[in-house]
Amino acid sequence: MKIAVLQFPGTNCEFDAKYAFTKLGCDVEVIWHKDTKLPENTDLVVVPGGFSYGDYLRSGAIARFANIMEEVKKFSSNGGKVLGICNGFQILLEAGLLPGAMKRNDTLHFISKYHHLKVIDNNNEFLRLLNIGDVVNIPVAHHDGNYYIDEVGLKELEANNQILLKYCTKDGEVTNMNGSVSNIAGICNKERNVFGLMPHPERAIEEILGSTDGVNMLKGLLK
Repeated sequence: MKIAVLQFPGTNCEFDAKYAFTKLGCDVEVIWHKDTKLPENTDLVVVPGGFSYGDYLRSGAIARFANIMEEVKKFSSNGGKVLGICNGFQILLEAGLLPGAMKRNDTLHFISKYHHLKVIDNNNEFLRLLNIGDVVNIPVAHHDGNYYIDEVGLKELEANNQILLKYCTKDGEVTNMNGSVSNIAGICNKERNVFGLMPHPERAIEEILGSTDGVNMLKGLLK
């Protein structure tokens, strides 16, 4: 499987993502933001975490204008799979590939720790190897991860089963971690080919890292 991992100035998780998908047997190429084409036969685009353009304007707000993002939009509109992780999720929101926006964590602090997530919907390739109600332990590392969407938009997400993951306790009780509306940690688009989440599954693929719960999340995207 051919995977393109995007790289912007300030990105710091591109090689984590490359390592994770290479470990799963994929052919992975890191693509610079100024490039205008994705590699031929790309099956999945990963927009990784970090601080694109230093988050100087707003997280993801500058990266959305990068040359490569026009290709990502075309790729997704043709049914190509796109995964945005942390800053990558923020970029997809800013680019309009996913609904909603990100605000600063309600604590006003950067949060970096393992946190549990509850699977809300698995009728998609990303979470198809997990069951609804499963609880996974995945690292989070963000300052602007407070997901916001208005009431009308939230009802639409719920009606279309676009809410994929929510923050929870180890026992699966949904809980507020950063102020996100309805405790949302991850969503998809209506077509179920664009996915975004704030936690980092690529950092939970080996026991030595503290969890392997990210493996089946990433493997779900591989066919």
